[in-house]
Amino acid sequence: MDKPSTRTTRQRSAIRSVLHEQSPFRSAQELHAILKKRGTGIGLATVYRALQALEAAGEVDVVRNDQGEALYRLCEIDAHHHHIVCRSCGKTAEIRSRAIETWVRESARRHGFSSVTHTAEMFGLCRRCSKQPRPVTG
Repeated sequence: MDKPSTRTTRQRSAIRSVLHEQSPFRSAQELHAILKKRGTGIGLATVYRALQALEAAGEVDVVRNDQGEALYRLCEIDAHHHHIVCRSCGKTAEIRSRAIETWVRESARRHGFSSVTHTAEMFGLCRRCSKQPRPVTG
């Protein structure tokens, strides 16, 4: 299936530029704050609209964090894939899994569904963050 084309606007170019410089996933609010700090006059609603258009065109990856907030970053892989994101530092690994794709197809078929889409979002602690001492609560 072809991806929709994304019209290049000043706002989308500015957002692409910020995403290009940022490695971990970022929220729309974080991107807006960065753009505002740089003096780019883009409203938060425009940031959301631009991110939705970039997502529809397949230019950005989107995951939802534990609180359900959408986080964005530029796509590094054109093919369908999933992510595992460090809850502490935001480090991300892109994952392609035949097992997930097979499970989705078989589950859809078994339940009589077609044209199924899916996302698999995984969050954990990366190797570096896992080694850092955690605060004691109690």
